[in-house]
Amino acid sequence: MSVPNPEEFYKKLKTQLLETTEWPSEYLYKFIVKSEIEKIAEVEAIFDNTGAVIHTIESKNGKYTSISINVVMKDPDAVISKYIEVTHNVEGVISL
Repeated sequence: MSVPNPEEFYKKLKTQLLETTEWPSEYLYKFIVKSEIEKIAEVEAIFDNTGAVIHTIESKNGKYTSISINVVMKDPDAVISKYIEVTHNVEGVISL
């Protein structure tokens, strides 16, 4: 993730989620990866067995794929944990 200070970003995200959402709640993740089957599979594997609904859309030129993941999460820490897992395990992923 190209965030100057990931710790600050996650701290702010947690505060926002605590203030605006009742937990457990559905959460929508959005990621962009290069359109490679392996990259898409790596992201999908992180959400295996979570009941997630995953949609992928390839960019117009086919170079990148947008991955939207809708899943029920128990609390903001669980949301942030998945972001960290994806950004540490999938090379080149962009989190939105």
